[in-house]
Amino acid sequence: MRLKGKSALITGSARGIGRAFAEAYVREGATVAIADIDLEAAQATAKAIGSAASAVRLDVTDQASIEAAVKAVEAKTGGLDVLINNAAIFDLAPIVEITRASYEKLFSVNVAGTLFMLQAAARSMIARGKGGRIINMASQAGRRGEPLVAVYCATKAAVISLTQSAGLDLIKHRINVNGIAPGVVDSDMWDQVDALFAKYENRPRGEKKRLVGEGVPYGRMGKPEDLAGMAVFLASDEAEYIVAQTYNVDGGQWMS
Repeated sequence: MRLKGKSALITGSARGIGRAFAEAYVREGATVAIADIDLEAAQATAKAIGSAASAVRLDVTDQASIEAAVKAVEAKTGGLDVLINNAAIFDLAPIVEITRASYEKLFSVNVAGTLFMLQAAARSMIARGKGGRIINMASQAGRRGEPLVAVYCATKAAVISLTQSAGLDLIKHRINVNGIAPGVVDSDMWDQVDALFAKYENRPRGEKKRLVGEGVPYGRMGKPEDLAGMAVFLASDEAEYIVAQTYNVDGGQWMS
């Protein structure tokens, strides 16, 4: 019960990694807002998790939606203790085929969505005066470039940089900002990734996913549950002295 009495908001948590975090947080004693652009899916997830979870619609590209989600958590629980910035989207293309629309959409969700969600949560935590935890989801893609994944890699590199800057700025308010950088995780998003690689690398569906799984030193792709321990730890009192770091949880794919 390391998060007993804590109130958390997890973006993009109706499914996948975000849902695994929500389930782990509830097991550790927290109440969790399942925040997702798909309200129906968020409601179904909250119902499945139980009374400690509730659903809220959230579009991280809409400032009014961001502020409404934070206020909804404040009204329900009395204040926000933990934010996980998990919502993200993916696309890929060769450099010469990247469209401005794809670029703007990825940066709007992955970078601006992270920044302004973080900002709204920090304002709430500062006003309450009890500190808090903010956890940003980066990626091993933010540690390096990849030939077909330039824009997504750039967004996740920006998340790592934002985590550093926000961490240094907000710790004076006892708000710890840190990040998690997953490797390849078997989720709905990776099914989309596999389909795009199949298109651009002329592969059969499923082959890229199989190959990247075999390439992980641990021996398989990650599962959403593999990341939950780090998400719980960074929200707990045990991580009090950790500031502005991004941790690789990737089965050994990247060392830093």
